[in-house]
Amino acid sequence: MRLKVEFTTEPFELDGFPEHAKTARRVVDEAGLSVDVGPFGTSAEGTAEQTLAAIDRLVRETLAHGATRISLQVSVVGEDGEPIADREGAG
Repeated sequence: MRLKVEFTTEPFELDGFPEHAKTARRVVDEAGLSVDVGPFGTSAEGTAEQTLAAIDRLVRETLAHGATRISLQVSVVGEDGEPIADREGAG
């Protein structure tokens, strides 16, 4: 099974890249996940085992580095990277 996690950490800082955001990026990179950084959040994809382990580290370490809120969404994805629930006829 493959999983995709989409996440943001807060508080946002317009003047720089906060330590908790740097920590989140480091965690998913070190987990070996495929990472996509967007303007409103970051997504990372990998096997269920590596993604779940990265989520645990991400939550613990970003809180330790100043995050006051972490928003996560986890989706099961096919080999093509598309969420299973978004496929026609999937429920």
